[in-house]
Amino acid sequence: MNVNITSSECAWSQFEIKLLGRTIKGLRGFSLKKEVEKEHLYGSGSDPIDIMTGNKKYDGNIKLLGFEADAMNKAAKIAGYDDITEVPHETIVITVSYKKRATDAISTYVASGVAFTETGVELEQNAKNREITLPFIAMNISHSVA
Repeated sequence: MNVNITSSECAWSQFEIKLLGRTIKGLRGFSLKKEVEKEHLYGSGSDPIDIMTGNKKYDGNIKLLGFEADAMNKAAKIAGYDDITEVPHETIVITVSYKKRATDAISTYVASGVAFTETGVELEQNAKNREITLPFIAMNISHSVA
């Protein structure tokens, strides 16, 4: 599952991401990815006889305006952590809901057991805002349509 949403698939205005109990208003982008290890199984001859499946891996990132990242790090500090990367993964769930048109069913992705792996600041000359990308790993990513 590699989720890359373009405007032809859904209306950006219909997106909602909830994180740490609050709706992220300064959302600029996101990605969610599920990866499954797979490799050929060989026996006699030079062609594979099967494909073996191994571990699963879930990761992604959210791109936020600076004030949202600041609020997340402030909440982490209030809870006794240095920043968002120190918050235990058992406490973080990211819920992404969207639909193409107001009358369509809501498609929802839930990343649970989220651990942010990086935080920081990046600024450029003549920037009108700060965009911060926060990569994460997760214990699971599920999808539903309601």
